[in-house]
Amino acid sequence: MNPAGSVQTVLGATKLSLSRTLTHEHLALDFDKFYVPPPDKLKNYFASGIDIRNVGFVRQYPYSSRYNVAFNDADTRTAILEEVELFKLHGGGTIVENTSHGIKRDIPLMIKVSQQTGVNIIAGTGHYVEACQKNLKNEEQMYDLILKELTEGCEEYPSVKAGFVGEVGSSWPITEFEKKAIRATAKVQRQLNCPVSFHPGRNSQAPFEIMRIFTEAGGDAKKAVMSHLDRTLVKKDELLEFAKLGCYTQFDLFGTECSYYQLDETTDMPSDAQRLDRINWIKRDRGVDQILMSHDIHTKHRLVKFGGHGYSHILTNVLPRMPAKGFTAQEIDAITIENPRRWLSY
Repeated sequence: MNPAGSVQTVLGATKLSLSRTLTHEHLALDFDKFYVPPPDKLKNYFASGIDIRNVGFVRQYPYSSRYNVAFNDADTRTAILEEVELFKLHGGGTIVENTSHGIKRDIPLMIKVSQQTGVNIIAGTGHYVEACQKNLKNEEQMYDLILKELTEGCEEYPSVKAGFVGEVGSSWPITEFEKKAIRATAKVQRQLNCPVSFHPGRNSQAPFEIMRIFTEAGGDAKKAVMSHLDRTLVKKDELLEFAKLGCYTQFDLFGTECSYYQLDETTDMPSDAQRLDRINWIKRDRGVDQILMSHDIHTKHRLVKFGGHGYSHILTNVLPRMPAKGFTAQEIDAITIENPRRWLSY
């Protein structure tokens, strides 16, 4: 058993230091299934890698570059170490790595990055959306796998334990496989009191339905994170109503400033300023104790090496702007240090 109040990293159990935590990131994953063909008139700009001549088009249509969505190739792995070192330089201490079964987590890379940078890396378990699964396990098999990876060791790397369940992915409508994955997650969570993180489908009903299934199966809302709310609950009344359910409300697309959202053209992606405004809605209604922030980096163009903002963006560009939005230093620390520590510890 881990010491009380500790978190499970890829290098073992530890207590989180007073440094900032990103609660939804990826160091490597397979995102090729989400490739979207580019507009015909622009397709020549997506035929090769990323450089000064096409980076603007890649930012506009990030899923139209197969090179960009290949976030597990040699070029990505080479860049990641430098990116995490930059995060550490600017005050970062922990990254929660949300790559789950179905999108190919890379535990050896997590270990290497943590050993060489000193940043805590926390690996996830559980299952991503059904469309990414090759073998559809039943609920009991998913429960057994999640429990084993949290308590004994990960399937492909038995010496490393996962530190949370996530990201547990759902599409919309939620498929039967995805409902089973949520219920299996709930059963393990109830047994271990472990942290969990959900990826909702691109519909405003999705976060509510996930939490209904999860809590009815015995899961504790206070140990759950609902990801991607910046692209899912865009209306103030819906967001505040969801916050009443008691889970962590996560805004994890900071740094994505292009309003055109390729994966759901009916939704306008907010800017970072608008994300802070939405966080303020919750703060004024309920305080900051349920709020988390991250970037969900999963494509090359968001890394510094490829013209992006990197894992240190929140630290270097967002937190300094928050006082002008009415946030105190204590509130910023709660969102980026205390809330993650409370969620992850068990």
